Amino acid sequence: MSWAFLRDLLSGVNKYSTGIGRIWVAVVFMFRLLVYVAAAENIWKHEHDEFECNIKQPGCENVCFDHFFPVSHIRLWALQLIMVSTPSLLVVFHVAYRENREKHHNQKLYKNPGKIDGGLLCTYLISLILKTGLETVFLVLFYKLYNGFKIPHLVKCDIKPCPSTVDCYISKPTEKMIFLYFLVATSCLCIVLNLSELSYLIVKYSKKCYLKRHMKKQQ
Repeated sequence: MSWAFLRDLLSGVNKYSTGIGRIWVAVVFMFRLLVYVAAAENIWKHEHDEFECNIKQPGCENVCFDHFFPVSHIRLWALQLIMVSTPSLLVVFHVAYRENREKHHNQKLYKNPGKIDGGLLCTYLISLILKTGLETVFLVLFYKLYNGFKIPHLVKCDIKPCPSTVDCYISKPTEKMIFLYFLVATSCLCIVLNLSELSYLIVKYSKKCYLKRHMKKQQ
């Protein structure tokens, strides 16, 4: 899978972000996207082939694997990366709309089309809320699908066509669990950064509005 589009998207959003937003972009790019491409993808590459059960009953191994891994960790992680980055497109599209509007009217309508104010502020806040919500949804999804954030060495399966309870072994469980913890930690860090940026912008522009009203009253 090519991640060039996601990389370009994050680079584009970085131009319109606050300081906290730039930290979020750095975390997603360095600690999630690069780690995924460089290491995590290879660890889960042959997870189905390396899943072994102590019986060779036809179909038993496939059914057990599907039961314990209904969705591949790595594919779910890739989907999470794409989904939490997509709301940033709202900001890019809004800035592009402002720039096209200025070209259409052939005059300067904004001091800076990329400045976070007015309608762009609302778009930016919505994108932060969506990113936070999606991060939370995926964390809950991971927890529900795999009964916690653990990868056991051994799982017991008694699903048909297995003739009895069989032992199935997961390859490299410790290594996979380390990456899973890393995934959870970076997701939590991104949630904290999004909430911090959301709070910062709300407080900043609330103070700005209050000062404007105060100045009008004095005048």
